[in-house]
Amino acid sequence: MTIQQKIKDLRLELREHNYNYYVLDNATISDYEFDMKLKELQDLEEQHPEFYDSNSPTLRVGGEVTKNFNTVVHEHRMYSLDNSYSKEDLLDWEKRIKKLVDGDVFYTCELKYDGASISLTYENGNLLRAVTRGDGTQGDDVTTNIKTIKSVPLQLQGDFPPKFDIRGEIVLPFDGFNKMNEERLEAGEEPYRNPRNTASGSLKLQDSAEVAKRPLECLLYNITGRNLGFETQFESLERARQMGFKVPEAARLASSVDEVLEFISHWDVHRHDLPYETDGVVIKVNSLQQQEELGYTSKAPRWAMAYKFKAEQVSTRLNEITYQVGRTGAITPVANLEPVELAGTTVKRASLHNADQIEKLDIRERDEVFVEKGGEIIPKIIAVDLSKRPEDSKPTQYITHCPECQTELIRQEGDAKHYCPNYNGCNPQIVGRIQHYISRKAMDIEGLGGETVALLVNEGLISNYSDLYTLKKEDVLPLERMAEKSAENLIQGIAASKQIPFERVLFAIGIRYVGETVAKKLAKHYKNIDAIIEASVEDLIAVDEIGDRIAESVVEFFSSEENRMIVDEMKSYGLQLELSAEKLANQTDKLKGQSIVVSGVFETVSRTELKKMIEDNGGKVSSSISSKTNFLVAGDKMGPSKRTKAETLGVAIISESEFLSKLN
Repeated sequence: MTIQQKIKDLRLELREHNYNYYVLDNATISDYEFDMKLKELQDLEEQHPEFYDSNSPTLRVGGEVTKNFNTVVHEHRMYSLDNSYSKEDLLDWEKRIKKLVDGDVFYTCELKYDGASISLTYENGNLLRAVTRGDGTQGDDVTTNIKTIKSVPLQLQGDFPPKFDIRGEIVLPFDGFNKMNEERLEAGEEPYRNPRNTASGSLKLQDSAEVAKRPLECLLYNITGRNLGFETQFESLERARQMGFKVPEAARLASSVDEVLEFISHWDVHRHDLPYETDGVVIKVNSLQQQEELGYTSKAPRWAMAYKFKAEQVSTRLNEITYQVGRTGAITPVANLEPVELAGTTVKRASLHNADQIEKLDIRERDEVFVEKGGEIIPKIIAVDLSKRPEDSKPTQYITHCPECQTELIRQEGDAKHYCPNYNGCNPQIVGRIQHYISRKAMDIEGLGGETVALLVNEGLISNYSDLYTLKKEDVLPLERMAEKSAENLIQGIAASKQIPFERVLFAIGIRYVGETVAKKLAKHYKNIDAIIEASVEDLIAVDEIGDRIAESVVEFFSSEENRMIVDEMKSYGLQLELSAEKLANQTDKLKGQSIVVSGVFETVSRTELKKMIEDNGGKVSSSISSKTNFLVAGDKMGPSKRTKAETLGVAIISESEFLSKLN
């Protein structure tokens, strides 16, 4: 046998033993025998570096140091999930689904594990990269660290698609977490607070050998890609197991919301017997074709819903109510609490939302209050223990003036929030706007963080986001904790942001109510900033999905002379304030004003590409057929009820090839 064949056989054998032990929980050799074989392979690889393999089992021990984690754009976006808390929520969700798809709807129920989200990309059966969720659009490349997790297959077995992403959670089982804390206590170190945060923090450790020491596991639950070779979510879970992934066995198929609720009731009790943290159940429409039909909102898939188990509650004392000023001038009252343990973290503060919420619950300083984590993330006060209220307690008087600049607050009719109107003179608003401008989903300026922005404003170096482009290295070097290299990176990061596309610049400038999706629609419709500045409320309302509130806010923003001056400065510094020539070249008005429904499975282009083509040519993609629908693009396996409805309403039905011919 050749050395190369010996190395190949050892790798194959070790992968098989690894899979049996960490995925199937069924060891076939002793730890000692495994270690001896691993040592033999390590020695052979050291002697013969020409046979290097980036996915060798020997690399599981780590040792590679990563100073900076590269940002990677997800090929398929990682959406968040909408939450539900009751049977009524689920029934409402089911009603919405059944309006949009044909045929019976089945559901896959899966436990929602509380860990750190990860996306693994495989090509030709090999692990290509591992990327954190990040903001859903892009995340950090943590491949080196993920390779140390034994339940992540480096090479797949059986039948697998040529390229795909598989999503899951990196979790830290309770036993491993407790053992880690015992070791830390023995060493005189502070124990870790909870498994979820410890798992999440592990992904960004610079030394992969340290990650390898942690008993992390990877639980997978969703395959994303093209031409995957299966038709349902439940089938995809079984296929993932056959490929070598650790997929929880708890998943069940349900034919009704009642069966979904049976699954939820069972696991609300038995989740405490599991080796990992869980905080709910995820319910998905089982048919992948129906999932495609349902599509996504700007934030979440319409075909999935998270049902959250009832949150843990604790009581503690409310010491003081303070007030924060946001970037839009909105005032948020904050409860400063006696520190209390809740769901694995120490809670010291909770949002009180607005004056109405304080009045509704009659929340007062020195009250004993009940606190829970809304959606297991944000602490909130849900009630007051009136039996423990001090006799001299007085109702809370909401502030009348800004806590930062003392300007009198305003509250518009129909708005729950109070606002500070001192747009250009209130420091937290100025800092907040610039922090929003540099944030990841906006300009994503590398080397510049929120604390540095506050320092730049407080030192008088900038007073708005256009001032960033006037900064020089010698301006920022004197700042606290600013070294030569950091100053260079900051200036380079600001310069690089001049290439950020128009729609993100429009989102970054912080017009109230203009989020990412609205910014894209406005950019696409108006093509450049000048056209938006000139638009009236009536013009803006005519744009698809732009309502009165957004239109009025856009007009109000650009009616400010200072805001227009800032835009002019941004033009002079070379920022992208119009759609690129490439994007303009792909856009036409061929389908302007037309409402189009897409249904079925397509051969030449994917459903996503087809929808993009409609939007690029000025059309609107609608999810349901109505009298306003101009035509229906019908693919294979389109449901009969859609065809019937189209025929009843006299809506034209065209094929995929007819649609493509129409555009060309």
